[in-house]
Amino acid sequence: MAKKDDDTRIAIVGTGLIGRAWAIVFARAGHVVTLTDSAPGASEAALEWIGRTLSEMHGFGLVEEKPNAVLARVHVAQSLDEALQGARYVQENVRETVEAKTAIFAEMDRLAAPDCVLASSTSFIPASAFSESLAGRARCLVAHPVNPPHVVPVVELCPAPWTDAAVLARARALHEAAGQVPVIVRREIPGFILNRLQAALVCEAVRLYEDGVASAEDIDKSVRDGLGLRWSFMGPMETIDLNAPGGVADYAARYSATMVEMDRAQTPRDWDPAALKRLEGERRALLDADALAARAAWRDRRLMALAAHKRRMREQDND
Repeated sequence: MAKKDDDTRIAIVGTGLIGRAWAIVFARAGHVVTLTDSAPGASEAALEWIGRTLSEMHGFGLVEEKPNAVLARVHVAQSLDEALQGARYVQENVRETVEAKTAIFAEMDRLAAPDCVLASSTSFIPASAFSESLAGRARCLVAHPVNPPHVVPVVELCPAPWTDAAVLARARALHEAAGQVPVIVRREIPGFILNRLQAALVCEAVRLYEDGVASAEDIDKSVRDGLGLRWSFMGPMETIDLNAPGGVADYAARYSATMVEMDRAQTPRDWDPAALKRLEGERRALLDADALAARAAWRDRRLMALAAHKRRMREQDND
């Protein structure tokens, strides 16, 4: 697994689904991790979840140490000030609003040591929107994960225009050492990279459903049993490079006109409430609302199994 580095203490601010998963990422890599949350009992509940999840991951070979040894590196702080004591890196995970981000970053900038990196898990908000007025704005950036980050390793690192290049480099090195896969977003753009790619596919899936082209389940099959299999090992650029005998140039010559024609036909539009109501009905017929949490836990276990398989395949490729 990742190289251990006990010298960098990590603070996790906000211990919901993303924050608690980040705690696993860093504790598994050997860091001392401190949790803090404004909601009473939230950090303690997160600590229980972390213990259970580490045991599951150990069963898949994704945690090499004994789970209790990893869990022993995770601690609960009684205040933000306490959590930031000695921290060299903070991963923030509070509400997804500019107001909430602005407030918490102002507090963190006031309390954290000057050399402490302040990173946000925001999915859409650029760092410039909540860090511009801070004295320490040069140490602020976005580190956007994919849910759940303890299993899906990509993390998008997106600096503000004033983020220090050394801060970005430190964040990249930290995540790489923790076993994550950093992606550098070269300029601020709403949604960064992954969510923009996801939005293109999801919006087209909704359009296909609204227009009666296919059922919700058949659309899901097209990704789950088609695109998703290939995309679990390669991205769209490598896909087109391999989908024509002569590579990218050959693919463009063969298919670019057709692809552009389909792209022009995919006109953005608001999602139709009536179609969404039908979609909700189809999904609830397949999965009762009471079973959503259990299905999400099943998803995480399947992702663990896939991550373990991909690791074995990389080891074989490197032999």
